[in-house]
This record gives sequence, structure tokens and C-alpha cells, in this order.
Amino acid sequence: MRLREIVAKNLRRLRREKGVSQEELADRAGLNRNYPGLLEREQYAATVDVLEKLAAALDIDPVEFFRKNS
Repeated sequence: MRLREIVAKNLRRLRREKGVSQEELADRAGLNRNYPGLLEREQYAATVDVLEKLAAALDIDPVEFFRKNS
């Protein structure tokens, strides 16, 4: 599994576990409202800075985006 796919799946899972919509996550992270969806569909690859913002918005450790068995 490619790293982009792992990040995408974990982002979707973690966002849903927190009960947050893509748009709400984008707002919390200060991103364009479409960006989380693009990441979850693997159309974009997140930078380290974006992953840091998303992790803060979800109140998680950024390393959670890279776990393979999620």
C-alpha cells in the first residue's frame, strides 16, 4: 500500500471517529473546504504542514496518519 493511500484511509477513519465533516475539518484546520476530500480520495498528497494542521484540528498525534493497520 502506498503511503498516500495509508494517509488517505487514516484521515477518513480518524475524521469519522471524531464525527467531523470534511468541511468542518477544513474550517478547523484553516484549509480550503474541498481539501480534506481531495486528500481522502488521494487526488492530492498532503504536505507535512497540512498534516500538522489536520492533526491539531482532530486533536491527534500526526503519527496516526501513518499507521498501516487502521
